[in-house]
Amino acid sequence: MASVERHLEPVAAQAAAGRASPAVAQLWGNSAPLCLAAFAVTTFMLSMWNADLVNVGTLPVILGVSLVFGGLTQLIGGVIQLRTGNTFGGALFTGFGAFWLAAFYIFQFQLKAVPLIQVGHGVGLFLYGFGIFAAMMFVASFRTSIAVVVALALLTATLFVLGVGQSTATSGLIKTGGWMGIVLAAIAIYLSVAELCEATYGREILPVGHLATVPGESLGE
Repeated sequence: MASVERHLEPVAAQAAAGRASPAVAQLWGNSAPLCLAAFAVTTFMLSMWNADLVNVGTLPVILGVSLVFGGLTQLIGGVIQLRTGNTFGGALFTGFGAFWLAAFYIFQFQLKAVPLIQVGHGVGLFLYGFGIFAAMMFVASFRTSIAVVVALALLTATLFVLGVGQSTATSGLIKTGGWMGIVLAAIAIYLSVAELCEATYGREILPVGHLATVPGESLGE
């Protein structure tokens, strides 16, 4: 029994420091590339819709993807991040997994109960709320990488631009937010591929500008 406790002591110490132990991380793997891809794909599809580059009738398809890939996939992946001791990645991915699940639920079921004149205000409120959450993650991101910091800054700005556009029924702002979202999706794809290549090849292939003082501390590790 004492030997087991001695074995668990370094694991508990690393978890308390907010880092994954090598044993736990190896057991669960790094879910960050999948979560980033889920966020990127769903963001790209919705941003194409916001930018008026696809027909408005495609919204049910976007909602389906937001439920399964954007929502459930990120939620599960975020829990894995938390399980491996990565508080930042876990909070980010579970938070935005919930964002996409909430978006599906609101657009599919709840907006019909909102008076038509208040729909824009309701959607704007939703976007403002998660804009605040994105800003919180941005403040906490300066020990991850330059790419993550830029992505979260752009995400925060995109959510607030879209929120103002929806609240004021300004189509120009909504389209601008859509284009910002397309750029954001591209950055998320880059981050996903960078993390995936690093996991596959065992070294950094695509630079992301690591800011962590301890090697290996990034978005997904």
